[in-house]
Amino acid sequence: MSIESLARALARSVPQTAPALKAVYRSRERIISDLAIHWPAVVRARTEKITIAITAHCNLRCQGCKYGRDFMPGSQLPLDTVRELLEDAAEARVPAVRLYGGEPLLHPDVVEMVRIASDLGVGCYMTTNGLVLDRKIADLHAAGLRKVTIGYYGEGEAFDDYVQRPGRYQRLLESLEATRRQFGPEDLEIQFNFLLSRRTATIEAIDAMVAFADRFQGSIHVDVVHYSLPYFQEGPERELQFRPDDRPAVERVVDHLLALKRARPKLLTESEIALASFPDWALKQEEMRVPCDARKLLWVGADGSVMLCYVTFPLGNLHETRLRDLLGTRAHHQAARDAFALNCPNCHCEAASRVEKHGPSRRKYGALAAQRSGS
Repeated sequence: MSIESLARALARSVPQTAPALKAVYRSRERIISDLAIHWPAVVRARTEKITIAITAHCNLRCQGCKYGRDFMPGSQLPLDTVRELLEDAAEARVPAVRLYGGEPLLHPDVVEMVRIASDLGVGCYMTTNGLVLDRKIADLHAAGLRKVTIGYYGEGEAFDDYVQRPGRYQRLLESLEATRRQFGPEDLEIQFNFLLSRRTATIEAIDAMVAFADRFQGSIHVDVVHYSLPYFQEGPERELQFRPDDRPAVERVVDHLLALKRARPKLLTESEIALASFPDWALKQEEMRVPCDARKLLWVGADGSVMLCYVTFPLGNLHETRLRDLLGTRAHHQAARDAFALNCPNCHCEAASRVEKHGPSRRKYGALAAQRSGS
């Protein structure tokens, strides 16, 4: 059993050790990242999370997403392929998988996939738009699901406009209310993913998001609008993207987020250091030269394709090769090193952990967070 597996087992059996073990993990990751600047060979792929787009089908048409339209149209992973994937993940002691889409709740075998992951001891959570969550949560919970993440795109008409389907905000409210009647926060963790874009960079939007999360007893994760995901839909005028003159607005929002983080540490998933870096990620985009830690990731598309991350570094296809034969190969480790060196489109995936592991970024944004907290 690996050191990581022993640590996870200890954290599960003795929960009070979890904070200390997490601190040790973060310290080790920082050491690896600092060493890798000078000795790239220390970077090796070590998969900690696999994102599995089990279907490309979707019941929304979000302005920022191509799923359900022209990204892998019609593709869907069969249950047997996902079963083999999960078996290989368990054998490799991968601690977590995320079921994703498209909309994963549209897959007819999604409950069985959760059950297989649970039986194999692989932690499983799901990213869903939540519209039909109330109709499936009882079966999903019985199968072992304990966490869902749900996109938040504003209130009322703003939500419906973004997802381009009338009446969906009301359906989401009904679904979440029914879900919470069945399972409280101690039984089901709900995380709301807030998309920070040119349209939502206001104090009012942040406060509305907080009220929404409180209403359904959830936490908040902030995603800066993307600029390089292959399934990201920018729109004809790139209206979601920030522009240079948006910096004051972004910085006001980040100051507000930092104040929230200090007042309610568990509400926001990001650290103060990560939050302080958001204006640069939003405005500099691919010019941000922060080494990538995609060595811990794998992404599986609805067509069976396997890549190191959401954007690039293809490793194979599950319809041709089992996952166990793709993990830990020379190509896998080289992809991890190339990601670290930013030999790629340089997206902002995993931005929070990247700035925390990168010494210069950690010092820069740590000082900036402290400065903003004193202002």
